[in-house]
Amino acid sequence: MILGIDTSLGTAVAAIARDGEVLADEHSSNPLGHAEVIGDLLRRATVATPAPTHVAIGMGPGPFTGLRVGIATARVYALGRGVPVVPVPSHDGIALGLLLSDALTGTDTGRFAVVTDARRKEFAYSVYEGIDDDGLPLRVSEAQLCPRDDLDSRLDAAGARRYDATTVSAAMIALAAARALDADRTLACSEPLYLRSPDVVAAHAPKRVS
Repeated sequence: MILGIDTSLGTAVAAIARDGEVLADEHSSNPLGHAEVIGDLLRRATVATPAPTHVAIGMGPGPFTGLRVGIATARVYALGRGVPVVPVPSHDGIALGLLLSDALTGTDTGRFAVVTDARRKEFAYSVYEGIDDDGLPLRVSEAQLCPRDDLDSRLDAAGARRYDATTVSAAMIALAAARALDADRTLACSEPLYLRSPDVVAAHAPKRVS
């Protein structure tokens, strides 16, 4: 069993069998309290499922705090279980879900961009086109930030249809991880994809008082 966890858009936890069968799929759109929510979702998702062999983690892009909490929690859970983690770009999970959905209906997805709200009047987007022989989305461009007013012109230049996402399926994160493991591929590095620095910075040294 592969456990999928993502906190790039809300909080999502899912468990799938290695062949892709979804055993549990839980999600909360609450943008706050990730640590409490993810604990509750983990309990609900794993109560009637086998012990995990891997933990798939959505690495973003996403807000600094929420993403950091989710990734840290997933790593601690994996460490406690003694199983490896599999990092997956969150946009890959979204893209995989769209591609599989379109395949079921016979829809030609074409080139498209997964777009998520990055706040501060910016969007994060990644461009994809089709699915490869390993069953994974073909990433045309890596995730990047763009001012909201410039996004449509950028996507037009890239020839990509816009696909706005407000949630990430942890089941698709886990499925992407399963397919990457079967193909002996690495989808993301171990560092979260924040795209920008956090708001909080280290304090300056205190001024000397004479």
